[in-house]
This record gives sequence, C-alpha cells and structure tokens, in this order.
Amino acid sequence: MLKEMGISNALAAYMVRAGWLRRLSQGVYLLTGDAPSLDGAITYLTRCIPGLHVGGKTALSWQGVRHNIAFREKVVLWGRRSHRIPAWVDDLMSYSYQTTDLFDGNLPYDTGLRPLPARSPEVLVSVPERAILELASDVGKGQSMEEASNLLVGLRNLRSDVLDEFLRHCKRVKVVRLVRDFGREADFAWARDLQKHVDRLGAGKRWSNKTKNGRLTLKP
Repeated sequence: MLKEMGISNALAAYMVRAGWLRRLSQGVYLLTGDAPSLDGAITYLTRCIPGLHVGGKTALSWQGVRHNIAFREKVVLWGRRSHRIPAWVDDLMSYSYQTTDLFDGNLPYDTGLRPLPARSPEVLVSVPERAILELASDVGKGQSMEEASNLLVGLRNLRSDVLDEFLRHCKRVKVVRLVRDFGREADFAWARDLQKHVDRLGAGKRWSNKTKNGRLTLKP
C-alpha cells in the first residue's frame, strides 16, 4: 500500500525514524498511535499464506456455537502451507495453525469459506459444515473429545447436503468417524446416513491412534 502511494523503502524508514510509522516486521508498518487488531493481523496473514482462513472451534464460535468461554480465545487458523508467523502476531493473539489437507483434489480448497458480517471482508471463515470436520481433526491434538462433543450439540440445523459434500471428499478416517459418532450421540437427523462415508475409507476396520491424552480408538 505504501508503494502504491509512492513511498519508497527509504522514505518508509525515514517515517519510522521521524515517528510517523511504527515498524512491526519486514514490510509491515502501523501508523503511530494505532494498535494492531485481530482482524487486521489475520488479514495480513491471508496476504502471505495461501488459503489462510479461520476454522474449527473458532469458526463455530464466531458463528454463535460455543461451549466454554475462554479468557483469551485461541484462534484456530488453517492454511495450505507452512509459514513463519511474525512475533508481533504472537503478541497480539493466541493461535494454532494447521496445514493438514482434509480433502481430496476434487474439492476446490475455498469451498465453504466466506467472510462474516461485521468482520473484515478479507478474513475468510469456515461454514459450520466444514468447521466440524476441522474440529474433529483437532481432537487429540489439543482439542478434547468432551468439548468437541458438547459443541456438536449446538449444530442440529446443519445443512445435510453441504456436510455430505465435505464428507464425500474427506480423506481422513478419524475425521469422518468422529463426525458420525458425535452426530449419533446427539441423535441428529443429519447423522443417520454417514456410515457410507466411513465404509468408503475402510469398512470393518477399527481406527486407533496415540494422542496427547492417551489412545483414541474409533469403531468401524
């Protein structure tokens, strides 16, 4: 933006020395007196990291589905490749960053990503149907099974056709089985026809994996 205004690197450096700008990191400046915002930080990261979006538990929370209110919310971010997050972002927010590829190549990466009203239009957020798959992926990696199950209780009105599309392209056995199990436990109508997705990824086989909180085993 500074370059578009005709401000060279040398002039930007002078404006920092003169106290007009504050340098946050290489190529990133803030007007003196302003404070970085959460949406501003995420907007900056979207310009650096392909596919960056708010997902999982945070995406659900921002759309009104929450269980526990944290003093300082950890923002769940997803993207397409690894990237070093600058220190000034660390100072602004607590976050987790995932690059796990949940879906096959036949589903466009940006499916189910959209901005939310009253937030920056450049900050993309997973729709609930995508967010629950991202939430399930986080189980055992800092996300508890109990909280994930409690969050799913608030998702009775999921669009079954949209959820079906994500599950049809999902490559992760754990994710598909957890979504099925959470939906069945809550006796949701949308969960009654999910076994076909489980069978596609491994019919009749138990799935088991060691997690931070012990071993997670999911029935076929």
